[in-house]
Amino acid sequence: MKMMFHGANQGVTGSCHLVSCAGKRVLIDCGMYQGSREMVEENKGDFGFDPATVDYLLLTHAHLDHCGRIPLLVKRGFRGEIITTSASRELARLIMLDSAHLQEDDANWRQRKARRRGESIEDITPLYTTLDALNSQDFFGRVAAYDQPIDLTEGIQATFLDAGHILGSASILLELEEKGQHKRILFSGDLGYSHRAILRNPEPPPVVDVVVMETTYGDRAHKALQPSVEELYEAIHDTFKRGGNVIIPTFAVERAQEILYYLHDGVEKGDLPASMQVFLDSPMAISATEIFRRHPECYDAATAEKFSQGRDPFSDPGLHFTRETSESMALNRIGGGAIIMAGSGMCTGGRIRHHLKHHLWRRDSSIVFAGFAAQGTLGRQIVDGAETVQIFGENIPVRAHIYTIGGFSAHADCNELYKWHQHTGNPEKTFLVHGEPEAMQAFSKRLNSEPGRTEIFMPELHEEFVLD
Repeated sequence: MKMMFHGANQGVTGSCHLVSCAGKRVLIDCGMYQGSREMVEENKGDFGFDPATVDYLLLTHAHLDHCGRIPLLVKRGFRGEIITTSASRELARLIMLDSAHLQEDDANWRQRKARRRGESIEDITPLYTTLDALNSQDFFGRVAAYDQPIDLTEGIQATFLDAGHILGSASILLELEEKGQHKRILFSGDLGYSHRAILRNPEPPPVVDVVVMETTYGDRAHKALQPSVEELYEAIHDTFKRGGNVIIPTFAVERAQEILYYLHDGVEKGDLPASMQVFLDSPMAISATEIFRRHPECYDAATAEKFSQGRDPFSDPGLHFTRETSESMALNRIGGGAIIMAGSGMCTGGRIRHHLKHHLWRRDSSIVFAGFAAQGTLGRQIVDGAETVQIFGENIPVRAHIYTIGGFSAHADCNELYKWHQHTGNPEKTFLVHGEPEAMQAFSKRLNSEPGRTEIFMPELHEEFVLD
């Protein structure tokens, strides 16, 4: 039995882990690196393994940094079976197609620039195309249901456990047998933060031999949720009093729907004005919201009750879905009193960059960050206090009010990560992934403070471990 780490090693994007057992190879996630141009180039690099030799791909959830290189995997020879939950399957299709479209647009833009300079365009190609993304759908096979074991082959069984991170997200338990040896390996995927809207809390994990777990917030605790909701409402009220707009960089999956939920709740309870106009300016987030409506099996009790009573939080009179580019451009003519939610959450692309260009310099407007922004991203620059940022080649001064509200995170914080790990018993080995080095070191120190502690590893890219 072997385990190899081919992504999200001492970084928060590009999750990709490979297990070899009983003559088969099982890949857990195949995500895209996000952030700086160097990471974009890294996506084009070698996987660290031959895709044609992989028999199964188990997808924990549909965020781009976990599913974004699946079309490239297929393009380079993968012919195995992809298994995930029903909701993740729908969301992954949406996200991969959107990613392909953005890459095609980016390649076309760079080709035009190269032609104007008289340079060759031979090497300027998208990572993968829309056709590649569509072709990858052919390899999605069995649908996983929570807590129902799936026999992959003799000696390998997989069970998906509710991770409470985004719709359809899962931790994955692998039960392995080879040459008389047995191992239980648990991949956390991304773990959700308890007591949030819409989704159930993460399921307590079983006792296992080996843990592979995320550490995105391994060094810090989140703000409590209710004060964060109140802070969002206060930011909205203050901005409207100044006559400005509220701009919210929004992840299309989960964060957009969660913010909509709390805006709906605020109007219902009288904490926000009923006349408030909210624009969800993201075709992908709009499609994701429609997918949310189709998967009540993922809802927590409170959300299920809302829908059963006909109180759909995604259909308020003041909520507008703006799919078309012309509708998005028209939002720039709204002087104040609007909430504009647009992707992406880290401001790495999408329509949010246009809205930032029109509002960052305005002292009456506000930018509300309600999620994590990785190093090297435009969002991180703004959160870290940059006085000017570059958008579309233009230096834009940052004069708007900047809010960073941590309680909406879809990731477990350091305390919840620790409690989750304690439920796994006393595993022989714990591999820390999907975190920046400082967060991983802090969480490792905390685990090491316990008696009978697990052996902790922070794998480097393409590092291999024998589990026998």
